[in-house]
Amino acid sequence: MTTGTKAMETPVEIDFPGTKPDPALRSVVEAHVAALEKRFGRITACRIAVAAPSGRHRTGGLYEVRIHLALPGGNTIDVDHVPNDDERFAEVSFAVNDAFKRARRRLQDRVRRMQGRVKTHNAKAAGGGGGTEP
Repeated sequence: MTTGTKAMETPVEIDFPGTKPDPALRSVVEAHVAALEKRFGRITACRIAVAAPSGRHRTGGLYEVRIHLALPGGNTIDVDHVPNDDERFAEVSFAVNDAFKRARRRLQDRVRRMQGRVKTHNAKAAGGGGGTEP
């Protein structure tokens, strides 16, 4: 998968536990990965698992999408949200879109931290005794 930025160091791994691999779904997942890679460009490895609905009571009938992104310096982003009785996750497209939306947000936050663009808050104000001012 090539984009305008440096390609990932390892090929993208996409698994479909509990179901047959669907070429159309694989294409959608690859497009999401390409968008992340184009936007952030420093992803070194990516593993995605799209798990078919299981017979478990709590999440039966719902898709689970897990994403693992490796970044430079040993940093990682993991998205492994398990839906809780949210029927929207019965649609694989919703589950995939939701997982990649979460991955994008976490990746944005991580990149900001790596670049030092995160606000820091002082533990206490200078000379602060924690009380009200006179």
